[in-house]
Amino acid sequence: MDQQEGQRMDNPSPLAERSSGVLLHLTSLPGPHGHGDLGPAAHRFARFLSESGQRWWQMLPVVPPGAGNSPYVSVSSSAGGALLISLDGLAAEGWLADADLAAPRSLTGTRAQYARAARFRSVRLRKAFANFSARAARRHRLERYWEQNQDWLHDYALFRALQQAYRGTRWTDWEAGLRDRRSAALNRARTQLHDEVNYHAFLQYVFDRQWVALRNRCRALRLRLLGDVPMFVAHDSADVWANRELFDLDRRGDARAVAGVPPDAFSRTGQLWGNPLYRWDRLRESGFAWWVARLRRNLQRFDAVRLDHFIGFHRCWRIAAGARTARRGRFVRVPGTRLLSTLKTSLGALPFVAEDLGLLTPEVHALRDAFALPGMRVLQFGFDDEGGRHYQPHRYPPRCVAYTGTHDNDTIVGWYRSLPPVTEPEARRRALDRRRYVRRYAGGDADEIHWQLIRVVLASGANTAIFPMQDLLGLDSRARMNIPGTARGNWEWRLAADQLDPDVGMRLAQMCSDYERIPQRR
Repeated sequence: MDQQEGQRMDNPSPLAERSSGVLLHLTSLPGPHGHGDLGPAAHRFARFLSESGQRWWQMLPVVPPGAGNSPYVSVSSSAGGALLISLDGLAAEGWLADADLAAPRSLTGTRAQYARAARFRSVRLRKAFANFSARAARRHRLERYWEQNQDWLHDYALFRALQQAYRGTRWTDWEAGLRDRRSAALNRARTQLHDEVNYHAFLQYVFDRQWVALRNRCRALRLRLLGDVPMFVAHDSADVWANRELFDLDRRGDARAVAGVPPDAFSRTGQLWGNPLYRWDRLRESGFAWWVARLRRNLQRFDAVRLDHFIGFHRCWRIAAGARTARRGRFVRVPGTRLLSTLKTSLGALPFVAEDLGLLTPEVHALRDAFALPGMRVLQFGFDDEGGRHYQPHRYPPRCVAYTGTHDNDTIVGWYRSLPPVTEPEARRRALDRRRYVRRYAGGDADEIHWQLIRVVLASGANTAIFPMQDLLGLDSRARMNIPGTARGNWEWRLAADQLDPDVGMRLAQMCSDYERIPQRR
């Protein structure tokens, strides 16, 4: 039984307040340099959210993206994405000239252009580093930053420098001394790649400066930031290279088995993520130090974080290395209770959202509720044939975060129009019946189905309501952010500058006021 219906009053989490927010990743912001970043558009969007009565801005992971431009497969769980650095901000620091900001018109559009943006931005980031390094006083700032972040920055910066030296070759194919992290080889590499190592440290220094500026702006606007922590990390990452003993690897460093999920509603063959699995026995012996440090760093950036694939804190789907699909595998138990207990002791509070979607078990519910973590309710799931009622807004408990959809779902308009596939006469009839049911439940018409469904989520008992920006704008499937199980065309949707319509913000603010989601000033 789901024990989430009652809310514990001793939960100190900011997620316990009745509020709402918007999901929009930084790369989806408008701007002239290929995709969004931490620059002026981010500050304008924060102001738009505040004026719209919102209290949360949810983002996807802000780490460097990996394969397929996914922010969920990164070379580091700690580093900020260097390509999220605002070139305008570098010009404001005096490290770039205004002429450096001029970009070809091809970089401005409604789709993120990661490869082109990387080529354009990288040239300017290196120029900014050269200008920064020209003065000794500036170099001292970087030295202080090194000292403050030595627990992860030294390994990360060297890893990126070695990646560059080896032209992107996986770390398991580097020379044995570097692959196995022998002291002599590491010291030699640090000396030979000194400038490149410092360059990557500089990028993190700048990212953090710009991040702090944005977060301070959000705080001034009474806006909180909600982040996202993937359950697993990429094999070809600084995390795995620097902490081989914590992952299930063979003597060369290759994964013995990989993570994924069995077949589900998103994929008939399951999802083969390919991430290495943790050695939970060794993590436990260390007092889960790696996890504590990882989440502490995330909570330095965000007011709360979503724990992606929360099921993985109870059990994970183990797939043999080399498998082509995730169909065959087995569940392996995870010491989630010990981990969360350690995190509570070390961090003092657990401002986490449990992404408790998928193949849930009573044990997953119990783990979530034992630590009073809000789970997730996704409106789109509320109209499935089986088990849908659990996700309908009239059943939402206070301790949950309610969504019309997530980054993995179709937009609410695209979803509504696809209910269900209409290929047979019976299916056509059922589609009409399903759509009538949705309209009847929402109490509106099809022309503004997105607003009707936003309204019923806001009216629900959920403490927190979050809406993808695409749903506020009533966009169709072309604005979808990600299709799980696919490798191309994802993470590319961008907001056009003229879509930040004040009328949309005013309408949202009025709804939030009607349903008591705007805190009264004291």
